[in-house]
Amino acid sequence: MARVLIVGAGLTGSLCAALLRKETPRPVHLTVWEGSGGRMATARSPCNPQSTVDLGAQYITRTPHYAKKHQSFYDELLAHGILKPLTSPIEGMVMKEGDCNFVAPQGLSSIVKHYLKESGAEVSFRHRVTQINLRNDKWEVSEERGSPERFDIVVLTMPVPQILQLRGDIANLISECQRQQLESVRYSSRYALGLFYEAGTKIDVPWAGQYITSNPCTRFISIDNKKRNIESSEVGPSLVVHTTVPFAVTYLEHSTEDVQELIYQQLESILPGLPQPVVTKCQKWRYSQVISAPANSHGQLTLHREPFLVCGGDGFTQSNFDGCVSSALCVLEALKNQI
Repeated sequence: MARVLIVGAGLTGSLCAALLRKETPRPVHLTVWEGSGGRMATARSPCNPQSTVDLGAQYITRTPHYAKKHQSFYDELLAHGILKPLTSPIEGMVMKEGDCNFVAPQGLSSIVKHYLKESGAEVSFRHRVTQINLRNDKWEVSEERGSPERFDIVVLTMPVPQILQLRGDIANLISECQRQQLESVRYSSRYALGLFYEAGTKIDVPWAGQYITSNPCTRFISIDNKKRNIESSEVGPSLVVHTTVPFAVTYLEHSTEDVQELIYQQLESILPGLPQPVVTKCQKWRYSQVISAPANSHGQLTLHREPFLVCGGDGFTQSNFDGCVSSALCVLEALKNQI
């Protein structure tokens, strides 16, 4: 039985695992390692785990093109209640003809959890890969805390700059052409600040989400429970602020505490009289959204064939649900001949 390691438990990695379990002709032993968490991240309040906030992606936009191309994926998530149509008002949202938006009632991380469960993979979190070496026609993969393990096939779905930082034989096995392709990938950066409130707190605004165009720090605000149409007397509201890219670039290497204070000051200037939160969670997205992907990468980049090592993720497509699905399908196609 082939041992397959998928590095990265974001949307692409988790869907790759689910597709491999379902589509490959022979049984495989699937392992997923995740270092720091994918960008479909949902934070829970330590005071009340029912209170959640999406710190990464906020909602999913389905275009007419992908409504047909990826229909089975949307149908499955809607049938399981993991997605539902976004009906709450989002001020400043730009809608194109035929587009449809969806939210995840349990937070967007529930999509990743669904695919990981479907995969039956052995999942380990806080496994940050540091080295990949070639040993007797297998990949020996090292992570920060444990002993190296050997795999027949490795799939890398973490942000591309993290692939380029890997040590070991992989650094010499990547061709000059492949390195140039990987180095051409560019990401934007952002901060997200989640705020959790006591039950019974009122945030009196007419919208569930709002795009901000006139603030140097703040780009988007969402009252997350309202965005999902969830009202409860037992669970307090939750709010998330996403910063502009220029703000994040300016403060990327500053302490999280200092950045959080700056974001909160700007939020208070936009929403004066905002109640005090009981808990906050500040998230730095160094690799937020892909600005440019490699030309002609077709959703994946095969770095080595025997043994097989392939890269996938939004770095090879685009930073949205359909970009990750496209990449996962391309990785699956590349792997079918190897298993």
